[in-house]
Amino acid sequence: MRRPLIAVLVTWIVVVFAGCGAAPQPSGAPTPPAARAERSASTAVSHAADTVGSIPGSADAQFTYRFRQTEPAASGTFSYRDRDLSFSLRPSPNALYFGVENLQGRPVQIDWDRSVFHNPDGQTAKVAHSSTRWRDRFSTQAFTQVLPQQRYTDYVFSIDDLLDPGASPDTQLRRPLLPEDSSAPTYADKSFGMDLMFLVEGQPRTYTFRFQVVSVIPR
Repeated sequence: MRRPLIAVLVTWIVVVFAGCGAAPQPSGAPTPPAARAERSASTAVSHAADTVGSIPGSADAQFTYRFRQTEPAASGTFSYRDRDLSFSLRPSPNALYFGVENLQGRPVQIDWDRSVFHNPDGQTAKVAHSSTRWRDRFSTQAFTQVLPQQRYTDYVFSIDDLLDPGASPDTQLRRPLLPEDSSAPTYADKSFGMDLMFLVEGQPRTYTFRFQVVSVIPR
């Protein structure tokens, strides 16, 4: 009778110690990092003709955006001026349009590669503009010269919004800055803008502009 009893005791001791040495079960799987929200490519645009009406946006848009300039404060004029440059700006769902006038007789250039675009989702990327194409994403963009006493106009957006145009490499295909479909209301109170780098007589100077979506209203 003693051999079976000893065998039972040994088995019981092994089970107890094995249970004590086992690693505790995790209470739950770690939460993966939140993925960046992507705007749909179904509303891709291949042009950026500026609207001249009082309300920015496409004619067939489901929603209308209202903006305000937060940096530099401009009392609703969407403009800024110092002794060297004068800016006029026009935020829209399509892109951020601007005009800049060189007020002096000195050379002024825009350094696109050192300029930064701030997306409504809080991400930042290199600035792209009217001549930027899909093939230029990892290339150096040529400076743009603003001649003395002359005005230059353009539009900017995030280079990350460029899309592959396939068999039409000279077409600029990209996501719009802001959607105008049913997802538009989720962008209320969002901010976006640009840090535009200029070279004034060879010296770098950054001009910072920020805008906020004040409201998104159904048409």
